[in-house]
Amino acid sequence: MKGKKTDLTDANCGIARTLQIIGDWWTLLIVRDAFHGRQRFGEFQKSLGLAKNILSSRLKKLVEDGIFALEPGSGSASSHRYVLTPKGEQLCTVLVALWQWGEENCFEPGELTYAMVDKPDRQPLARLQLKAQDGRVLGPRDFRMVAKEATTS
Repeated sequence: MKGKKTDLTDANCGIARTLQIIGDWWTLLIVRDAFHGRQRFGEFQKSLGLAKNILSSRLKKLVEDGIFALEPGSGSASSHRYVLTPKGEQLCTVLVALWQWGEENCFEPGELTYAMVDKPDRQPLARLQLKAQDGRVLGPRDFRMVAKEATTS
């Protein structure tokens, strides 16, 4: 028996609320495919091999959550496109961070046959870095969460 998914909508944590929207792995793969130019249901389905009912529910949720906008497509009246919104486009940093982590931790040397490069020059992307407001590079133990009122004093 499957357990009920915990509702994180009201969680007081940016990570938890983000996972409420994009925490399902299929969801991130759909968004990844959108960055590769896929916009139609059939394109996502062919690329991912995902069951139509699951893909349909994920796309519906992504539209409801403002990650995709549904736009009319050319052709039949029932044809439409799923287009990333500015909110959805902001996920590019999340996807690049996941890619870079996976590249470093999930592949043997020489096993990965793709690279993340910039379009104009086809140069590899620089490693993402966490930085303080003043530009200092931070490590995993160089930051913490505090109540917002504590940061204004």
